[in-house]
Amino acid sequence: MEPPARPVIALDAMGGDRAPQEIVAGAVRAVHELDVDILLVGRPSDIEPLLPDDAAGISVLGASEVIAMHDEPASAVRSKRDSSIVRAAEAVRDGKASAMVGAGNTGATMAAALLRFGRISGVARPAIAVPLPVPGANRRQLLVDAGATVDPEAVWLVQWALLAREYARVRLGVDDPSIGLLSNGEEAGKGDRLRKEAFGLLAGVKGFTGNVEGGDLARPSVDVIVTDGFTGNVALKTIEGAMLGLAGLVFSVLDEPEWGEMADRLKLRMLEAASDLLPDNTGGALLLGVKGVCIISHGSSSAAAIVNAVRVARDSVAADVVARLTTAIAESETLHAG
Repeated sequence: MEPPARPVIALDAMGGDRAPQEIVAGAVRAVHELDVDILLVGRPSDIEPLLPDDAAGISVLGASEVIAMHDEPASAVRSKRDSSIVRAAEAVRDGKASAMVGAGNTGATMAAALLRFGRISGVARPAIAVPLPVPGANRRQLLVDAGATVDPEAVWLVQWALLAREYARVRLGVDDPSIGLLSNGEEAGKGDRLRKEAFGLLAGVKGFTGNVEGGDLARPSVDVIVTDGFTGNVALKTIEGAMLGLAGLVFSVLDEPEWGEMADRLKLRMLEAASDLLPDNTGGALLLGVKGVCIISHGSSSAAAIVNAVRVARDSVAADVVARLTTAIAESETLHAG
């Protein structure tokens, strides 16, 4: 029997604040470190000069247009049909790639995947599942939705909880993931109309433990925190800002003269301990609910971040995550019908 072919990951070479240099550098590293092939999508004149002489495992798919960070996502995807992110999504749809990774306009990446892949049956809208590091606990937590759908219906949160619970088994390695609903208090009656309605619907979902508060984010509480995309994105950016602010404060104190040589040793030890908290090391976020693997990476992704995002894409393909998510939704519908 022949060994399985290496997965091909389509990578939007033009997306992100540091494209194409860091994206291409990440692609080169990914080929050597992850046993994958990379399909770089974008303008060949920008990509090819950045490739090494021996670029085995890397191919280039030409795309003449680029969707910028400030472009309106849906209209840009429809009007710029030869953009790098649209062509990357089509490569997955057409079987030329197993998964796609994009670090550019998040809304455009989501729209391209949604329009080219289609939705999993039973899922009304997609959601972004962001892994949050839990300091000192050697574990992660999924935040869903982190910005894909800002004004959802309550039943959509139930769909995301079902998807995220199954994905947590793949991404977090948790056999029986727990789920919390982000609200302004732990009591069942807390929250706005959306949260109150969602709480009643989530009560029938296995693993649901009730409401959680903002203080439960990035802490050893539940495995999955479900919320709307507006609140989730604000929470995510708040956590990132708080971590950076705290790090800046600590390092500014250590820069004071009285710490002397001890400061350098403490800084090194802190950087080692905090390596899991760095965005470049967390990998990318899976777009839940579409019929293909789409990994969304941070807009300021470095080469290291791209390698980790490709790793998530590779592992998602190997775990057949889309089939597993499809089954999770189908089985839930069968149970509710019964």
